[in-house]
Amino acid sequence: MGRGIAELAATHGFEVLVHDNSREALEQAPRLIEVSLQQKLEKWAITEAEKRAIQNRIRYTLNIADLQDADLVMECITEDLAAKRELFRTLDQVCHKQTILASNTSTLSITEIAAATFRPDRCIGLHFMQPVTRTKMVEMVRGLKTSDETVRICTEWLRDLDRVGVEVYESPGYITTRLQAAMINDAANLVMEGVATPEAVDTAMRLGMHMEMGPLEMADRIGLDTLLVILDRLWHEYGDPRFRPSPLLRKLVRAGHTGVEAGQGFYRYDAEGNRIKEDRP
Repeated sequence: MGRGIAELAATHGFEVLVHDNSREALEQAPRLIEVSLQQKLEKWAITEAEKRAIQNRIRYTLNIADLQDADLVMECITEDLAAKRELFRTLDQVCHKQTILASNTSTLSITEIAAATFRPDRCIGLHFMQPVTRTKMVEMVRGLKTSDETVRICTEWLRDLDRVGVEVYESPGYITTRLQAAMINDAANLVMEGVATPEAVDTAMRLGMHMEMGPLEMADRIGLDTLLVILDRLWHEYGDPRFRPSPLLRKLVRAGHTGVEAGQGFYRYDAEGNRIKEDRP
């Protein structure tokens, strides 16, 4: 997700600094961005010169202090409230007073995350969705103290990225995650119950409901481990049975089949994240 947002911003002319605590993840990021840009080049969506310009606008650092002059900082770490609050507390100390701190969380409370800072008025949720570089909508989630000025600035920034910001008031799962998680969970149950194969479920939704990808491939690209955390949280918040995680989903996560990053989820994937088509009898 972080790589996708970095690529999107750099494509639209913004200078981007990517930070990660993991040297391995940070070294992998430019290679994966290169793969994404190369695919666009091969489809004539960009030129070789544009590709180089985009790459030159992205820098990488292990030192969080390098973010001190950023106008906006987007965090895309794991869906863990304590971790996000600790990161926002650190960013509040590192960044200048006008920096907007944004979270890409899909379920957590922006109010609670922002409370770890001395600038809750300049904290906001910006929930990008996969695939980041193709999805035109971003949820802008207001915390209790998010200012109108912060919303205005983020709306204009998203417009510069050729994206539409949809304003949402804080509620577990917001709009998209609340609807999407329930659909994916039901799709997993259909497979578990033997009603249809994953391919049949996804084909029905792609062609019958005009979706770009089916719910189970979508789940693989979100990450089944991430999805399980989301469903558990929604199940806890709402007590609604539709959010009770499918046993099949739990089984896949326990087996390490967490989706694209692991190379296998409901489907198998190559190192570049492309579906491996399998012949079926």
